Amino acid sequence: MFMNQLLLRTAAAHCGRWTAVNQIIRTNSDMAEFREIFSKARHIAVITGAGVSAESGVPTIRGAEGRWRTWKTQDLATPECFSRHPSRVWEFYQYRRELSLNAQPSAAHRAIAECEARLSRQGRSLVVITQNIDELHQRAGSKHVLEVHGNLFQTRCLSCKDVEVNHKSPICSSLEGKGSPDPDAPDALIPVKDLPRCDEKGCDGLLRPHVIWFGETLDSQILTKVEKELETCDLCLVVGTSSVVYPAAMFGPQVASRGVPVAEFNTKITANTPRFKFHFPGRCAVTLPAALERHESEVI
Repeated sequence: MFMNQLLLRTAAAHCGRWTAVNQIIRTNSDMAEFREIFSKARHIAVITGAGVSAESGVPTIRGAEGRWRTWKTQDLATPECFSRHPSRVWEFYQYRRELSLNAQPSAAHRAIAECEARLSRQGRSLVVITQNIDELHQRAGSKHVLEVHGNLFQTRCLSCKDVEVNHKSPICSSLEGKGSPDPDAPDALIPVKDLPRCDEKGCDGLLRPHVIWFGETLDSQILTKVEKELETCDLCLVVGTSSVVYPAAMFGPQVASRGVPVAEFNTKITANTPRFKFHFPGRCAVTLPAALERHESEVI
């Protein structure tokens, strides 16, 4: 077994001083061993995060890429910000929608979709459990997708609660040409009456993106479906996620606690890496296609 030894430095406060603590984390990057397990798996769960869409040019919500103009995504994607600044928030989502509409599925998206289609013909299954909201998995061809954080191309009415699919570009005429991420761009200050409105007869309520904002709880129906998949899968892949957003960060460890092999595909070591059987470093657009390609034991 090929083992990588990675030295992590952590710090611990002790008697008012910082003391360096060294921890050795051994990661298994044996692709041949993974492929043997993959060839026998009947139900595969693939948990994906922002790193998969970053390969398509969609910025992650954390770090330098997580800023729009001068604001952090975490400050814009909240019910409180939408209540105070609905025009600003809709400008931000107009930008995100256009970015995602113009993006193309990455090699990782396509590898997952192609694997799902191939395995389904063999009586096997693959489900995508994604934290992403950009629909790139569906555009790549994935059929069984559970969207934990909602969908950028769905809207929800604040008045009648109606949820609708909406791929309009722009979503309304007042947002045409708006949403520039330039730090010097001024707020459009669009009147609320001119922001996206509900089409349901007699409603005309203000629409919001049907996504999970910071401070909101996840959809219980989606979580129930996710729980079922995590309890029945016999192989799990955790792809392109930093494992810092909860409860999604615990999906992989939950599967690993059952003794099921979990393989992490990420450019960096994460807090969950020691809990998993495999860690494959590098860009998932490079590592994932090789991991999911047809095994020699598969019947074409």
